[in-house]
Amino acid sequence: MVKKMNDFEQSMAERVQRAEQILDRYLPAEEGYQKTIFEAVNYSVRAGGKRLRPILMREVYEMCGGTDSQVIEPFMAALEMIHTYSLVHDDLPAMDNDLYRRGKKTTHAVYGEAMAILAGDGLLNYAFETACRAFSLKGGE
Repeated sequence: MVKKMNDFEQSMAERVQRAEQILDRYLPAEEGYQKTIFEAVNYSVRAGGKRLRPILMREVYEMCGGTDSQVIEPFMAALEMIHTYSLVHDDLPAMDNDLYRRGKKTTHAVYGEAMAILAGDGLLNYAFETACRAFSLKGGE
């Protein structure tokens, strides 16, 4: 039996897809000396999720009169990066030692504990770098 999505489910699915596209645009390229770390970072972020934080951020921004979607997008991506960093570190052997999250192997299960620590730390720092991109989008206004 195929379940038909109601209006709310359809609307949420569209918002999640939009948040995923935004997040994907801000992820680091998997190249250079730090290629493996960036692979682990991207693996962690792309593991999925409800993406409620960036969706709510956009909704509140628009409720408060925000109209330039380009300005809020780096903040949306950064917020999800910070959340993912916390999950990567929470899954570590020294914490919860989870081997699966959202039906996929955790970052430390795939890349090892040391790389997961670096990926989490990298995500946290990269989130601030990503958020700062919003300030250049308005030309310093």
